[in-house]
Amino acid sequence: MQVDELLKPFPIKEFHPFPRALMGPGAHEMIGPEAKNLGFKKTLVMTTGLRGSDTVHKIVESMKYHGLDVVVYDKVESNPKDYNVMDSVALYQENKCDSFVSIGGGSSHDACKGARISVAHDGRNVNDFEGFNKSENPNNPPHIAVSTTAGTGSETSWAYVITDTTTDPDNPHKYVAFDDNSVTSLAIDDPTLYYDCPIDYTAQCGFDVLAHASEPYVSRLNFEPSLGNALRAIKLTAENLRQATWNPTELSGREGMMYAQYIAAQAFNSGGLGIIHSISHAVSAFYDTHHGLNNAIALPRVWAFNMPVAYKRFAEMAGAMGVDTHGMTDVQAADAALAASIRLLRDVGIPERFVDVKQDSYSKNRLGQGPTKFYEQASVIKGDDTDVDRITNHVLGDACTPGNPKECTFETVRPVVDHSMNGELDDLLS
Repeated sequence: MQVDELLKPFPIKEFHPFPRALMGPGAHEMIGPEAKNLGFKKTLVMTTGLRGSDTVHKIVESMKYHGLDVVVYDKVESNPKDYNVMDSVALYQENKCDSFVSIGGGSSHDACKGARISVAHDGRNVNDFEGFNKSENPNNPPHIAVSTTAGTGSETSWAYVITDTTTDPDNPHKYVAFDDNSVTSLAIDDPTLYYDCPIDYTAQCGFDVLAHASEPYVSRLNFEPSLGNALRAIKLTAENLRQATWNPTELSGREGMMYAQYIAAQAFNSGGLGIIHSISHAVSAFYDTHHGLNNAIALPRVWAFNMPVAYKRFAEMAGAMGVDTHGMTDVQAADAALAASIRLLRDVGIPERFVDVKQDSYSKNRLGQGPTKFYEQASVIKGDDTDVDRITNHVLGDACTPGNPKECTFETVRPVVDHSMNGELDDLLS
């Protein structure tokens, strides 16, 4: 799938819609009145359960206080699976619901967006809608998305990501569906809901933001309306992620990351992504590892891969990350941006290679604990030749790959995947 194949027939670039949003401390307390204004009567709440937090309980009780009937589906998994979506669709139909609320991060929001598309098509399997604008009925149920992490931006984007568990267990498939009909009715971003986020999870979600911001800034789409948001989100992430990670109840860091994740998603919404995300999707398809963690490990390698075709853009990113680039050439400044990304990764304590990720590496880890026999057999990331080959092949079929600024073939991408698996970050700085 080459980007030229997608763009040649459509030289006019498309700006995709955003939902209305409420942002700031206390915003989640508005969900009851807002749901009533949108005509909600009986709502399916979709969430991961948010273990160790009373966030779901508080929001559900607030909705009930405002006269809404609520049914809760709290079994959404990290890297949401097709059966999570279809189980929630069955619950929605069985209880004759008329609306959705998702509470959590990208997993909850993505599963909910997929469920809405399925409901609008009489319960068709969500896997039928992989690709670009595959849904045919725009009249799907209203949806309020309440974010409890600063990472995905799914509450404001037209994308949702699902793992298809019906494929060959030796060749699992995780896909992105881009669909204007999946955009939420209302986004609610409240930084006080991030306080309960574990330290490592906060850091990993923050690198999802940096990937969302940096990829459209160098994308082949080169979409002007996305560039300002992308660069601003890079700056906000560099300024706030350390504080949000290590001082989690300090409002300024959490609020800075709230805005960073939101506008980064708005940047990629029309500006495209690249192979940071393609590698992340591939690794989580095989190992069920956290998306933000995957992005963090892949990001420096993909930056190094892409820099030769976008030195000036990477030089501008260095300035946004706080590097004093006065007197530097574009090449020197681009190298400094790469060094700054590695410094940030190390400062927030993220593993540096995929083979370093173990079952106890992070609090949300599902390595070896997934829903199928394949995941049970994948309790250790091998990083051997077979592993690198199959992940590279998955990358080449990913919907994000055509936006990558540098041409991607098996021969060019395989070394990037191999280094993400096994290489040392210091090698990139030499």
